[in-house]
Amino acid sequence: MSWLILVAIAVLFDVFRIFTDNYISDVHFNGREVASQKMFSAYGKTIVSAIILAIAGFNLTTFDLSIVGFMLLAGVLLSIAEIPYYLALGIEDSTDLGIFIQLAPILYLILGWFFLGDTFSPFQLVAIAIILIAPLMIVFTSRKRSRKVKLHAIFLAFLYVLISVIGNLIFVSTNADNFDTHLLVEEIALTILGTGITDGIIMLILPKWRLRYRHVVKKSKGKVRIPLATSMFVGIIKSFAYRAALVAAPAVALASAASDSVEPIVIFFMGVVLTLIWPNFGREKLNKKTVLVHLIATVLVVIGIALMQF
Repeated sequence: MSWLILVAIAVLFDVFRIFTDNYISDVHFNGREVASQKMFSAYGKTIVSAIILAIAGFNLTTFDLSIVGFMLLAGVLLSIAEIPYYLALGIEDSTDLGIFIQLAPILYLILGWFFLGDTFSPFQLVAIAIILIAPLMIVFTSRKRSRKVKLHAIFLAFLYVLISVIGNLIFVSTNADNFDTHLLVEEIALTILGTGITDGIIMLILPKWRLRYRHVVKKSKGKVRIPLATSMFVGIIKSFAYRAALVAAPAVALASAASDSVEPIVIFFMGVVLTLIWPNFGREKLNKKTVLVHLIATVLVVIGIALMQF
């Protein structure tokens, strides 16, 4: 059950990353061009991954070039997936986004059925319906003028999850029959390198984002770099733990379900606690109706994902 420990580590670090990103987006970027944070990621992830590869003694001659290509491709997709993720954070709170992105197990099952011929059990079909109720609850219990915003956030979250799932499936497919810790570290580092390089290319293509990033750094007198670095390093640790869990688990969908059944609970309660003790970091709306709706939505998600394991 070592993969469950990896899942727990991934969840804790991912929740902290989500709240850190939410804080950065709301406080420093104010919902405008929040994806310009990728400017920092382009430098940071490229340098960190290169250091990890050097420490691991990476030797290109010992690697199958096709594997290197697949790892870089997975990194490219994960970089692209971050764009709708950041855009969603720019318009939605962490708790809502945490509910919306709990679509990963469903997509793992659907893509497994489409590409691998996997079949759905009756429990899994019921689970899909239950999980989809959660984001719909949040949308239709909100004020009418904010429904379009929430629907937009759901669409962005769906794109983020879909592209991320495809990237992770590409990564896992190269390790399906072999769990080599040393090799896994190098492959994850290659994936992070692919993300960093792609971030850099995106920033070259979009000068508006570069200007926005430089404006934020200048306005904050460089202070924004500390939360950006925190988010990046926390995200890298999460990436190692989560992808190792996906490879080590009996099934990819099982690892995803285990992760996503815990994460919304942690996000919900951490959001409440952080908002009470550190409002600028938690930044959640804590009226009775909102708390009750999110609590019910979280319970539905957990029940649905639990049923998916049957």
